Amino acid sequence: MLNQKEMNSTTQVDEFAEILAAARRMQQDWLEYGVNYVHLYVEDADGDWLETWGNDEILGNSLLNSLKEFLVSNDDVAVKIRQNLKDRPLFDLAINLEECLRISREDEKTSAVRDILVRHLHVCDLDLFALANSLLKKLF
Repeated sequence: MLNQKEMNSTTQVDEFAEILAAARRMQQDWLEYGVNYVHLYVEDADGDWLETWGNDEILGNSLLNSLKEFLVSNDDVAVKIRQNLKDRPLFDLAINLEECLRISREDEKTSAVRDILVRHLHVCDLDLFALANSLLKKLF
């Protein structure tokens, strides 16, 4: 029991030493580079992140609404999706697709959409890769 307490105490001291060393490095960088030290620690420090703060929620809601509208439309891709939908709600599909559409790389986005379709649709004789590509083209 005493040994375990010593180990926990040693671990906590080691963790604190690492945190203190990181803070000292940051302070040294601040002294060396001035306010430009931020570029060492913050990705895209010069971007418009402050001006667009909170837009993600707005864009996310409009994207989700657009997805829901598309999925209930008479578009041939939307109809094919609805015809092959398993017993899962269409709204769940829209939420999962909305998450995939936030992916920036197109090849990853297509694979993610295809994976979502696999989980939500009966895949008897559907070419899901082609369906995922068609869906992405319709949405963008």
